[in-house]
Amino acid sequence: MKPRMLLLIGVLAAALGVFYLLTAPETPRAVATEPESTSTPLPSRRRVTDITFLYSTEKRAWVEAALADFQRTHPRVRVTLVGRGSLEAAQAILEGREKPTVWSPADSAELRMLAADWATDAAHGPLFATEGEAVPHPLVITPLVFVGWQDRMDVLRKAGGGAALSWKTLQRAVASDRGWPAVGGPPEWGFVKLGHTDPTKSNSGLQALLSATLEYLGRRTAVKEGDLLDPGYQAWLQGLERGVTRFEPSTGTFMTDLVRYGPSRYDLALVYESLAIAQLGNAQGRWGPLRVDYPPVTLWSDHPAAVLQADWVTPEQREAALEWVAFLRSPAVQARALAFGFRPADPSVPLKTPDADNPFTRLAAQGIRVDVPPAADVPDASVLRTLLELWTRMGVGR
Repeated sequence: MKPRMLLLIGVLAAALGVFYLLTAPETPRAVATEPESTSTPLPSRRRVTDITFLYSTEKRAWVEAALADFQRTHPRVRVTLVGRGSLEAAQAILEGREKPTVWSPADSAELRMLAADWATDAAHGPLFATEGEAVPHPLVITPLVFVGWQDRMDVLRKAGGGAALSWKTLQRAVASDRGWPAVGGPPEWGFVKLGHTDPTKSNSGLQALLSATLEYLGRRTAVKEGDLLDPGYQAWLQGLERGVTRFEPSTGTFMTDLVRYGPSRYDLALVYESLAIAQLGNAQGRWGPLRVDYPPVTLWSDHPAAVLQADWVTPEQREAALEWVAFLRSPAVQARALAFGFRPADPSVPLKTPDADNPFTRLAAQGIRVDVPPAADVPDASVLRTLLELWTRMGVGR
């Protein structure tokens, strides 16, 4: 090719280059200067992921406080809270009325019962993980306790020989047509008014029935269906339940009402230790001091958090849910549970602290204690169902 032709081609190429630079759209600096990432961003980091946390209402204050902190540090996960009684929530999930991403009932017994019911449909896979990071773990723990007005509790303890309050003494007082005078109380107190939640809707109500049953049987293990079919036991339980004035669906609501209405509605009740701790101070300026006592055997509520493996939970939601659960189980959030009356599920978080507001120090005079009676074994799901069926057949909740 002739030199003159080569020169002409060079000039034309340079002119085209200048034209392109003047007319082409601007390329963002980040794209031009940074290499493209070879890793895929996590779904919860790429966009906002909505999850629903269905939980038992007695831990509402702790959960709401934790969520406020979580949302500040995890803006890409949006958590909707739904509070409901544990057994009522389990039935709602089974029937499709609730479709949570994470469920945290008051106790693992509810998880086992729902998992068994869920598995009766052959089309369903396991509802909860049995291995890996998504296996349900406890969030906080709390035992079932008696809480009542101190003058009433003193009479009941004296009637039982001066020791801790027992179900047998309480049953004798509640079942008597003589009311409080049957156990040494004044007649102006009327009948003995016992309170616990509806055991078909709330875990604490079911635990109350089980706690009474264990004391009647004189043991803390190996309750069988046959024990519940004994006519003597059934008559004893019915006598106890006749003293329950109303059956609330939620322990949180129930404990608030105990303080709100005082001994005109309840003389004593079965609640979680955490709720008693939260309300002991509120009663002082209303009806006098409340006192806590621990049943002869301890029933723990471990508040597990379970990420559901149902078809309505997407991979992005599962990942976001695991972030939320990990946050609730972090040491700082676990330690904060003490302020709300719960015992941290993380054994590395101390229960006794030098903090003057620690409830296990501050409320010791009102019966709150670190050490509790021996723990009971929770029966199989089939035994618990038989106990609920018996209670329903007695018709006391209607």
